Amino acid sequence: MLKPNCPKDRIILALDVDTLEEVELLVNELKDYVGYFKIGLPLIVSYGFEAVRLIERLGGKCYYDSKFHDIPNTVQKACISLVKNNIHFFNIHIQGGSKMISGSVKAVKAAAKRLEKEPPVILGVTLLSSFGQRTLTTELCVEKSIEDYVVQLAKVAHDSGLDGVVASAEEAKRIRKEIDDKDFIIVCPATRPTWASVNDQVRVDTPRDAILSGVDYMVVGRPITTAENRVAAAKLILDEISTALDDLTVKA
Repeated sequence: MLKPNCPKDRIILALDVDTLEEVELLVNELKDYVGYFKIGLPLIVSYGFEAVRLIERLGGKCYYDSKFHDIPNTVQKACISLVKNNIHFFNIHIQGGSKMISGSVKAVKAAAKRLEKEPPVILGVTLLSSFGQRTLTTELCVEKSIEDYVVQLAKVAHDSGLDGVVASAEEAKRIRKEIDDKDFIIVCPATRPTWASVNDQVRVDTPRDAILSGVDYMVVGRPITTAENRVAAAKLILDEISTALDDLTVKA
């Protein structure tokens, strides 16, 4: 996956639905307005690669939100399976450690070469967007601020060979400053326009915040999927992204 070429490419729609019929409906309705469709754990557990094949068959592109986190050997085998099944965009948890990450990157590249395929893009999940400072400090016993902790994880991801990370817009600002690599990808996981409900997320950003902070891609779910007019909601977000990109160009 390369850097996005247009506002549409920057939107990853979260398919937080229960059936393939709902997947088909959303992909058919929105494939002209979003760049990728994200399959998360509920769909993965229920349908696995069947959901991926459906998205591809309907003309959409898939982001496989696997969030692998296990011992290195287990994650490597899981990643190789994704290569065999033509997954070109997925993620693993950085908290699994550098040995797990670097081993998975090497295994994926070797499998892709052996199968004569392009290696998939692998992102590192920093800290789930449902986490706040209290959870990080009192439950995980991490004394760092969320921002410092996420930046540290991003450095581990970059040094271990990942293509990018999943992080909030506010954290993206620091990541861009401290990791000097213009090709490093940042995906904002919980994007909510000002007119949408926050729901169960804690660290959220607007599409404009994300763009101005250096984010490449943003995950949007319920603000589009539960809207009365889903196409209109997607267009509003596209307009906000376009305006922010224009403002960036003016500042440059």
